[in-house]
Amino acid sequence: VQLQASGGGLVQAGGSLRLSCAVSGSPLRIHSMAWYYQAPGQQRTMVAEITTGGGGTKYTDSVKGRFTISLDEVKKTVWLQMDSLKPEDTGVYFCNCDLLDGSARLYWGQGTLVTVSS
Repeated sequence: VQLQASGGGLVQAGGSLRLSCAVSGSPLRIHSMAWYYQAPGQQRTMVAEITTGGGGTKYTDSVKGRFTISLDEVKKTVWLQMDSLKPEDTGVYFCNCDLLDGSARLYWGQGTLVTVSS
């Protein structure tokens, strides 16, 4: 299973970016996908998560109202629309995927760098 993340870049504060992450290499359906964020020298933390089957979405408090996670189950692609970006959003963003395979194993993408200048 492979996850390919893209969409990071340099943006000014107040601007927007849209990250995407595509899953390949498995015929299994997706149970959930999430975006995590890691600032330099910090631990990786959850930014947003989406669960299929009516499970809904979750966001960390700092991004509520600014970021939106969405998922296309057929394309096996998750997006993170990031609006009103702040310098403190700077970091590497990773996506992960939990497949409907009966295990709790998470698959991770390689990360994409987001830099927000003030």
